[in-house]
Amino acid sequence: MQILHRTLIAGWIALVGALVPLTASAAPFAAHVMDGRTGKEIYSQNADARLHPASLTKMMTLYMAFTAIERGQVRLDSRFTVTPHAAGQPPSRLGLRAGQKIELRYLIRAAAVKSANDAATAIGEGLAGSEAKFGQQMTAMARALGMKNSNFRNANGLTQEGHYSSARDMSVLGRRLFYDFPQYYSIFSRRSADAGIATVSSTNKRFLDSYQGADGIKTGYTRAAGFNLTASAQRGSKRIIATVLGGQSTAQRNAVMAQLLDTGFGKAPTRVKEIRPEAPAYIVERKRSVQVARAEPQARPPVAAARPVKGSTVPVEPARRQAEAPVQPAAAPVLAQASVGSARPARKPAGAPASVKVASAEPAAIEAAVKLATADAAPPPAPRPGPAAQAKAPRTLGSTFAAAEPKEAEPAGIAVPRVSTKLLAASKPVRKSDAVILAAMEEEGDRSEPEAVQIVSRPSTKGRGNHGITLGRFKTKAEAEQLLLRIALQESAVLNNATRRVGNTPKGWEANFSGLTRDAAQLACDKLAARSQRCTVLGN
Repeated sequence: MQILHRTLIAGWIALVGALVPLTASAAPFAAHVMDGRTGKEIYSQNADARLHPASLTKMMTLYMAFTAIERGQVRLDSRFTVTPHAAGQPPSRLGLRAGQKIELRYLIRAAAVKSANDAATAIGEGLAGSEAKFGQQMTAMARALGMKNSNFRNANGLTQEGHYSSARDMSVLGRRLFYDFPQYYSIFSRRSADAGIATVSSTNKRFLDSYQGADGIKTGYTRAAGFNLTASAQRGSKRIIATVLGGQSTAQRNAVMAQLLDTGFGKAPTRVKEIRPEAPAYIVERKRSVQVARAEPQARPPVAAARPVKGSTVPVEPARRQAEAPVQPAAAPVLAQASVGSARPARKPAGAPASVKVASAEPAAIEAAVKLATADAAPPPAPRPGPAAQAKAPRTLGSTFAAAEPKEAEPAGIAVPRVSTKLLAASKPVRKSDAVILAAMEEEGDRSEPEAVQIVSRPSTKGRGNHGITLGRFKTKAEAEQLLLRIALQESAVLNNATRRVGNTPKGWEANFSGLTRDAAQLACDKLAARSQRCTVLGN
């Protein structure tokens, strides 16, 4: 009897041990859809659940990098030193080496297009001094943007305790990237990019190529997170932004995203008043010393004349003294949460003239920083330059970052090399006609672990059948539509080719799927019945 008892216990332990990995590998599912023009929610499912964002984290890493560039703290040609920690990140990787110096523009391209973990870590350490401190800054910026369920511990999104976000927060962040940095947004629609040491291919090219109007934004995958995607698409006057967390595969995630965007375009009004988000109340300061990496801007040619920027309280030294002053490396920025009116002045670089506050910042960037530090509201957009001014504008440092970057007129009386310095004034990006890369259609590369093989049993779907299923009747049409969408997302493997229909009957609104074969309809009902969802097969 004791032997039999011990045998049963051993068998139970073995069974539990076999089931636990299967349960742990199934990531929770969440989705969120918004009207990109207004930020208004169109659909949500577990949208505020705190889940692993995986490489969607890099959206915030890039947002922080764009912010630092626009505020004059670094430039696209600033060179960051790669630390052993950054070089040692697991794939997907650009292939950086410890001690290597690389321009920020290439790190941005690698992080945005290839989802390179080593490049993202190098950005975080170069901007904040350490990845831990950068995570704190990312979290503080998230709060300033209204992301209530996000906490960041690293720059690349690899699974770490206390590192989480939500589908709603990622949609909010995707919208902020579109509106706050239109001059850089086109990087998210690139199928490939020159990352300095290699040409990299996009992890999102399958969806960009398959969905009409898609122009971004970011994929993500880890075993704990599942297959994630934040996408944005425009059709006519409508722009829809959506997020999927916990997809089962690249194909299933992309199919679910297509259904979500289709729903968004179907429900969003054609005409609506655009509501642009206000600039975040998040103050930027400088530190005298750099802890890990130094940004080393190239020497700048002397200028002919200089004058104070209109509306700025920061004195600007005459051009002669600026030209004679030694060029200092740009220190890593420290971002601190504070009220807009209580920012401390930036420390001056050693050896710089006493009246120069930030030697490496452009005049327009100084003006923007001063307005952010002294006004409660976001700075008003600057007037757009006319065609003549655009034609005379010199090639910018940022022009090699994205081929379609908008041009801006130089401030009167100032002729200096410049980077993009307007946060809200640039026009919306125009989607580029990039050549589609048809080379290796491998799985996306932003993974910390290999994808587990998943076997999905699917019924034969040769042609459309004359069968369907009904999920019951409901009091309102909206209730029936919401159930149909939720079931379509959950059972996309079976209902991928089915048509959702809501019928108006005397007894209520009936939720149906049609166009199924008999086998597919029966399989769908069997799966739904296992989750206590009422389902009846329709047809002969």
